Amino acid sequence: MFDRKLLGALIKNQRCKKKLTQLELAEQTGLSRSYISDIENGRYIPGASTLTSLAICIDLDLNLLKMTEIQDKRTAGVG
Repeated sequence: MFDRKLLGALIKNQRCKKKLTQLELAEQTGLSRSYISDIENGRYIPGASTLTSLAICIDLDLNLLKMTEIQDKRTAGVG
């Protein structure tokens, strides 16, 4: 399970590196700007297809997300 705040921070950081606003990312993904904000602020964890869409638009390596998930489990003492 992803840490919501860490996932949101990764997405926001990469979006900012791409110099995209939340609105621009929302338009590219078909999501609402408020949903992008909720994800970035750790209120929601997007589903697999939404996460994939976001990752493609902001060039976020999904392997990095997988490594983050593994690290979260180790920190929590799971797996």
